[in-house]
Amino acid sequence: MANNTKSNKNSTDAKKNANLARRISFIFILVLLGLGIVSLMNPATTLEEVPLSDVISRANDENGNIKKITVAGNKLEITLKDKDRATQTSKKDGSGTLYDQGLVDRCKDLQGDEKKSCQEKYPVIEYTDPFDIWGTIGDVAILVLPTLALIIFFAYMMRQAQAMNKDSMGFGKAKAKLYGPDKKKVKFDDVAGNEAAKQDLTEIVDFLKNPKRYEKLGAKIPRGVLLAGAPGTGKTLMARAVAGEANVPFFSISGSEFAEMFVGVGASRVRDLFNKAKKNAPAIIFIDEIDAVAHKRDARGGAGREDEQTLNQILVEMDGFDNDSGVIVMAATNRVDMLDKALLRPGRFDRHINVTLPERKDRLEILKVHFKNKPSAEDLDLNSLAKKTAGSSGADLANIANEAAITAAREKHEKITNKDLTEAFERVAIGPERKSKVMNDTEKKITAYHEAGHAIVGHVLPDSDPVHKVTIIPRGNTGGVTWFLPPEDRSYKNIYELKDILARAMGGRIAEKLVFGKEAITTGASSDLKNVASLAKEMVVEEGMGMKTRNLVFPGEETGYYTIQTGKPYSEKTAETIDAEVKLLSDEAAARAEAVLKANAKVLDRLASALLENETLEEAELGPLLKGSTMPSVAKLH
Repeated sequence: MANNTKSNKNSTDAKKNANLARRISFIFILVLLGLGIVSLMNPATTLEEVPLSDVISRANDENGNIKKITVAGNKLEITLKDKDRATQTSKKDGSGTLYDQGLVDRCKDLQGDEKKSCQEKYPVIEYTDPFDIWGTIGDVAILVLPTLALIIFFAYMMRQAQAMNKDSMGFGKAKAKLYGPDKKKVKFDDVAGNEAAKQDLTEIVDFLKNPKRYEKLGAKIPRGVLLAGAPGTGKTLMARAVAGEANVPFFSISGSEFAEMFVGVGASRVRDLFNKAKKNAPAIIFIDEIDAVAHKRDARGGAGREDEQTLNQILVEMDGFDNDSGVIVMAATNRVDMLDKALLRPGRFDRHINVTLPERKDRLEILKVHFKNKPSAEDLDLNSLAKKTAGSSGADLANIANEAAITAAREKHEKITNKDLTEAFERVAIGPERKSKVMNDTEKKITAYHEAGHAIVGHVLPDSDPVHKVTIIPRGNTGGVTWFLPPEDRSYKNIYELKDILARAMGGRIAEKLVFGKEAITTGASSDLKNVASLAKEMVVEEGMGMKTRNLVFPGEETGYYTIQTGKPYSEKTAETIDAEVKLLSDEAAARAEAVLKANAKVLDRLASALLENETLEEAELGPLLKGSTMPSVAKLH
């Protein structure tokens, strides 16, 4: 993300510089045009030069046709009676004779009527400032401005060229962030859960602290540690905790930050990063999302590609370490299947550590960490929230804690309550309540029977999880929600549990059909049907749970083999078999759901009526309403 932000900033700066250059050029052209227009409109170019002797003779003659003589410095400007500013001359004529000062001062010292009579008899003499400031500025501007504009323009262009050159020289520098001793340290105590991963990483810390102990026994320090796990499980936090515990410099960089449009830049940045780490050894290099530059080369092809050059350089650097260099490379990814095999072999990434989703006790510890500095009610039930959030990552739990604080602030609570906690969980899991969504009575009735169908099928089937909550209040993109929560965390699901999940998912559509008729089924079950199709296909393709293809799995798309007929990594005949198996599982789920709902029609009506009245039913309220529901033998799996 940091690389994208910086690239966008550089692109924006380049656009600004280009726009500035165009503006300067435009202003420069306008200045030149303006000066040309001013020079063309200058009145002095229309004046006619005449000899000084001619002016003197005319001035002494009452009929000399001179209306006015204006003195401006070393020049005389003569205005004739029948013309305006017709001629001009100089105080010095061609022979070098100076003009008669008395000529222009003839009426100057007179007073009253004598001056008036003199001015009527002789031309009116006017004086201007000998130093014409505006004329001088104009003359100077005509000479200086074009030169100055050219100097500014070329100076700017040279500066831009230097900046581009400097930036291009920095392309090969690594953009890693350094977390040294001056930064806030993260310790293993700050990382809740994942005890197995922390135990493996504790050995890495010991390697960095006491390398001689291992060298005496002939053991080599691991050169690389790969942290693999789902997004949000805390892989980056784990790496920072290793650096904090070992008290060594920590260089962090994203895999995408090696990539550039210029060939060779990624490899150069890899070299620069490893050189910096060696100079600061012992140190840790952490490459987040390493799959951005470490794709399988056989799958992507194209020798000489920039990403392949970057990967090759990483391979060379990791294999070229000295045993006593004290540099360990840590990397994180959630797509191990996409990484090149050469990167995963011993000698490069020696340790592969799975950072798994937290278990229930780990989720409780994570929640305690996130609520530690938040004002909370004394009866805040974090254990109940930990039970609800099976399958959530550490990042998900942090988000729930933050949403709970936001909800409490919005409701003007002084402390976070259990109600705030429940609202935050449901908002994150499904979406906010759509209070503005108004359903008419018919829609509410359809939704009530739909959700009641899910709840009853899930309650009756023996391998389904217990019903936790049912509501017909719209949330997110749903018109209502039925929650099923497992009593404990499970790593595996058997075929009976998966088939019960399929059946309870079909319960909403089947309830609509039974109550309102075949022609009255709605689009409200669209997401349920998508989930059924997705889970059924997974059972057939990946888990070998098809009815006719039991114990057979089919190659995934990561193999890179695709047929012409289907565009998938299996044949057209196999694709037809898979489709048929998916349909069989879906039909079986619908049949089981229908059998359960027909056998419990009264319970269905009772639960739907309660939902219409209360809108939301919690686990304690659902028990009495579901009492008396039975499991028909036709719905049992054999």
